[in-house]
Amino acid sequence: MSNGGGGAGASSSTHLLDLLEEPIPGVGTYDDFHTIDWVREKCKDRERHRKINSKKKESAWEFTKSLYDAWSGWLVVTLTGLASGHTALHSLSVYHSVQFMEQDSTLRVFSTGRSGQWFNFLTCPANIFTGPGPGSYIMNYFMFTFWALSFAFLAVSLVKVFAPYACGSGIPEIKTILSGFIIRGYLGKWTLMIKTITLVLAVASGLSLGKEGPLVHVACCCGNIFSYLFPKYSKNEAKKREVLSAASAAGVSVAFGAPIGGVLFSLEEVSYYFPLKTLWRSFFAALVAAFVLRSINPFGNSRLVLFYVEYHTPWYLFELFPFILLGVFGGLWGAFFIRANIAWCRRRKSTRFGKYPVLEVITVAAITAIVAFPNPYTRQNTSELIKELFTDCGPLESSQLCQYRSQMNGSKAYSEGSDAAAAPGVYSAMWQLSLALVFKIIMTIFTFGLKVPSGLFIPSMAIGAIAGRIVGIAVEQLAYYHHDWFLFREWCEVGADCITPGLYAMVGAAACLGGVTRMTVSLVVIVFELTGGLEYIVPLMAAVMTSKWVGDAFGREGIYEAHIRLNGYPFLDAKEEFTHTTLAREVMRPRRNNPPLAVLTQDDMTLAELQNIISQTSCNGFPVIVSKESQRLVGFALRRDITIYCPYIAHDILKISIWKMSVLCKHAKNALVNVSTSFCLSFYRRLLGIITKKDILRHMAQMANQDPESIMFN
Repeated sequence: MSNGGGGAGASSSTHLLDLLEEPIPGVGTYDDFHTIDWVREKCKDRERHRKINSKKKESAWEFTKSLYDAWSGWLVVTLTGLASGHTALHSLSVYHSVQFMEQDSTLRVFSTGRSGQWFNFLTCPANIFTGPGPGSYIMNYFMFTFWALSFAFLAVSLVKVFAPYACGSGIPEIKTILSGFIIRGYLGKWTLMIKTITLVLAVASGLSLGKEGPLVHVACCCGNIFSYLFPKYSKNEAKKREVLSAASAAGVSVAFGAPIGGVLFSLEEVSYYFPLKTLWRSFFAALVAAFVLRSINPFGNSRLVLFYVEYHTPWYLFELFPFILLGVFGGLWGAFFIRANIAWCRRRKSTRFGKYPVLEVITVAAITAIVAFPNPYTRQNTSELIKELFTDCGPLESSQLCQYRSQMNGSKAYSEGSDAAAAPGVYSAMWQLSLALVFKIIMTIFTFGLKVPSGLFIPSMAIGAIAGRIVGIAVEQLAYYHHDWFLFREWCEVGADCITPGLYAMVGAAACLGGVTRMTVSLVVIVFELTGGLEYIVPLMAAVMTSKWVGDAFGREGIYEAHIRLNGYPFLDAKEEFTHTTLAREVMRPRRNNPPLAVLTQDDMTLAELQNIISQTSCNGFPVIVSKESQRLVGFALRRDITIYCPYIAHDILKISIWKMSVLCKHAKNALVNVSTSFCLSFYRRLLGIITKKDILRHMAQMANQDPESIMFN
């Protein structure tokens, strides 16, 4: 193949590259379950930007097109924020308002908007459910279980029939997609529609799950759908992931009413590539979503946050000790939950029970409803439970948790403050909360991972809030009965409020959520945005950091990374530390006793030989060398490009492809950690082998004494 004719070659190259911008039937940009080429996508974007800048001075129309291209990023995140807010509205309103009412056994739905009216969907004769005797209790018990099973069955049936990708949290898959993996249909319109509907049903069934993770998935579906309206994003997978990062921030913004926490969540937890402009657009998308949420007022209290609290007592230095203990509990709970849940999910995959998802959901829903009904703290909506646990006691609070005896004249009237002796109702509530804690721990393990939309934020916060409230009441009563101790005498004034049990619940909720997800900065910001408790950020930080340290002592993976590894997704965590000293040549292909690599030669390969290699291999790309004798590496050709070029030309195919391709190469003696983002290994430009992301993951599995083939894409 001659090196002459540079001008003609460049013209042919430009013509053929233009073909890549046009949709060709049967040939997609990337196949399902493949990883994108980040270098190629960035090169395409630079070339697109260069063409637009070179033409914008030619006419007013070209200048308008350049403006449209420049503002398309802001347009797509605006649409994503608006859609995320409106889509989440449906889930939020029903999540907080659909409930089975024990008093009159009516299924009631709260109407969103300024009117905030209740509508009865099902009304039964009051005497059947509210009359004296065991009959009314049994009927309420039956109806509670009936609605739970009905909602659960409908949710799992819709997911199984119409959108299998609508199940679960969605965050592990979102993290994997943002790292460059392709999962066709996971962010599609059917997934969006079914997940929005079934999320309401799953939460209304009373299962131990939340809505926050699924709302991130819903927001990313909106971002993916809107990105197809703009060629800048629809034709470039790397640019599309910038939109998805902004969408995930909008999802957290509407789920919690925490726009700043949403941006930090996207940065810390889900995003793989997060340039500065993506930070600003994520901030804007979260702002738009929060504005939609506030304008609609789904909570009916004119507030954006989910659990707004007002504490009237500052925290004292000696309270850091119980706060840190709550952090230790959160870390231990997180480590235990991750191991137990992964063990159960792995067992589900390997047994016949996993083949019947409808039966599994119905079974878990039935057990949940039957066990939950007798305890008022497990029967009520989980978000309402968390709100009650966060709330500070006052004269208008009727909860059992606020039944304190006033010491004035020895009367049994309830005190307005919490610095008083606990009445029997408080001790009764603590026993019920202890049982609720055990129930929530067990059921959350078996619920997360069911084939229905299931988030983990609210159940984890509920577990921490229960533990925190119990600890808070214990410290409060200790301070009351032993106010002459040094610690309490130093900080607490006699007759004044000293301990705020609701604050302990808030700290415990943050600690348990941090232990499960291993989030830090974004979690603290979400919690203080969620509650409005900015003054208590230091206790939150202390508990969250303690939770992370304790959890990391048992394993550095959070629940989302653990599920990524369980499902075998090709995800390499940039934050993960490699402790082994494996060299790249020990992982690369070909290995000993393996056939040689399928390669293309630059100068002497015919079209027939090329088509023969394509038909006999399944590789996504091929190294290009000068000749078999020299093995000098000159480029990398993608299968897709070759498939597109072949019908149009019969010569110079490899040379044209190489001119427009780039390849990342590393020395074969480099440590594996240094080549985790590259493919080709060379020694002075001589091709030695190839490493793919899957090769690294297989090697990491072998180092952990696991069978790689049993976990990859399982």
